[in-house]
Amino acid sequence: MKRILLLSIGLACFVPYFALAVSSSRLSDTPITPNYDDFQRTAPLFELGEPFLATGNIDPGFEIPTGAIWQSQFMLFGDFRTAIQEYDNGGPKRSEWVNRLNLFGQLRLTPTERFLIGFRPLDDNGRFSGKRFEPDSKTINEFNGDIDTFYFEGDFGEIFPNLDPDDQKKLDWGFAVGRQPLLIQEGILVNDTIDGIGIVRNSITLPGIANLRVTAFYGWNEIHRNNNQEDDSAKLYALFNEFDLSCCTVNIDMIYVEADEQIGDGLYFGLSSVQRIGHLNTSLRAMYSKALDKDTPAVGSGTLIFAETSFSPAKTHNNVYINGFVAINQFSSAARDEFSGGPLGRTGILYSAVGMGSYGSALSNRTNDAYGISIGYQMFFSANRKQLILELGARDEIDGPEDNAIAAGVRYQQAFGKHTILVLDGFVSDSHQHGNGHGARLELRWKF
Repeated sequence: MKRILLLSIGLACFVPYFALAVSSSRLSDTPITPNYDDFQRTAPLFELGEPFLATGNIDPGFEIPTGAIWQSQFMLFGDFRTAIQEYDNGGPKRSEWVNRLNLFGQLRLTPTERFLIGFRPLDDNGRFSGKRFEPDSKTINEFNGDIDTFYFEGDFGEIFPNLDPDDQKKLDWGFAVGRQPLLIQEGILVNDTIDGIGIVRNSITLPGIANLRVTAFYGWNEIHRNNNQEDDSAKLYALFNEFDLSCCTVNIDMIYVEADEQIGDGLYFGLSSVQRIGHLNTSLRAMYSKALDKDTPAVGSGTLIFAETSFSPAKTHNNVYINGFVAINQFSSAARDEFSGGPLGRTGILYSAVGMGSYGSALSNRTNDAYGISIGYQMFFSANRKQLILELGARDEIDGPEDNAIAAGVRYQQAFGKHTILVLDGFVSDSHQHGNGHGARLELRWKF
């Protein structure tokens, strides 16, 4: 099994880069005029001021002393999720009814300046309101009024246009301050909501580079470490760089997390390249973490190589994907929130966390000296109102006790009206250590 897994991962990582002729179909010269009658605006739960994505004349707004024109708008939006699920994949069998509400209020001052506040009143510290049926019967109440997201973002040059009326002084520095979501390397390196401040400089041009974006970030609170536990002692310092080249988009990320000695400081690096080769969409990521004190559940030392390849079969809008990884030693993320699971969730639906209750992944999404793969086929039906994903996956240890596992999973999603989505998930697995496992869940999502 190890040879088959390693060969599959090698194909996912390297074949697209060496074995494909670079070819692409050109865009048509014939313009297509959209039929605007086919697009009906879906209003948010509540809005005040300029309607969101409406047609017609734009409100002229009013000018403030800095010279900026404010066109104020407020709206409420979010989603409600409720699910019944059963999970039996090593350890006690768990079945439950769980609920999650994400509620956001946005005050938009201009297209580049806004305040955003968010609440999750039905869950707290990874526990979700609802009913647990197994292993014991218990009603769970996690109602709370905690603020989970609250930040302001804007652009200095747009807030103070009178300082540079001719736009010659390069004052366009973007910034965000407050409790804000941070997703770095597609959530592998950082996937958390952190109290912090970020400053970004965009549209930097250099020879051979179409665009360079540089972001400096400092986080001082609400930092969850690799074990999904909040670390009150942690401070996060980061520099994120994104390069748009003619061949690809490259990201180079560097992070340092300072914490108490018993929890451990950490140093983190991420390098990625995203490109299209022929008819294939590909990405290759290399990440490294170093525990500066000692390996702990919060931080470890190791390397992760992660590759993704996908394409659409001829004459279809479907999607075939092959994702693989090799994790050497104990790679760890710089920050992961309490319900995002481990760093390998992006490998596929068999590795990902659903973000609700105690329903775990079919295959472990932790990076402890392991390698694995997912191969999936995503089909779309009824003008993309329905979709079906079929996936096969496998994982094994590089060095350690025999712990190979294989799994097959399915996900069906269907939209009803403009706001509601039905999701059905299921998997079966076989692990050398835990034996046979299974999981099934039915979820209803209402987006507003």
